[in-house]
Amino acid sequence: MTYADKIKKLREVMLVSQSELAEILGVSFVTVNRWENGKYEPTIKIKRKLSDLFKEHEIDKYSKYILIDKNNRH
Repeated sequence: MTYADKIKKLREVMLVSQSELAEILGVSFVTVNRWENGKYEPTIKIKRKLSDLFKEHEIDKYSKYILIDKNNRH
C-alpha cells in the first residue's frame, strides 16, 4: 500500500472529506488532494499527526513506523 493509499484509507475510515481532513491537519484541501494522488508527500510534522490518526482509528498498528521514515527526518 502506498503512502497515498494510506492517507485515502484513513480519510475513508474517518468518514471525512479531503477538506475536512485538511482542516484537521491544518493544511489546504489541495494539499490533501496532492498527497492522495501521489504528487507530494506530507512533511514529517504532518506524518506524525497522520500516524496518531492511524493509531486512533486502528488502521495499522505499526503505522508509526511505516509512516515516519527514519532516514527522512527533518
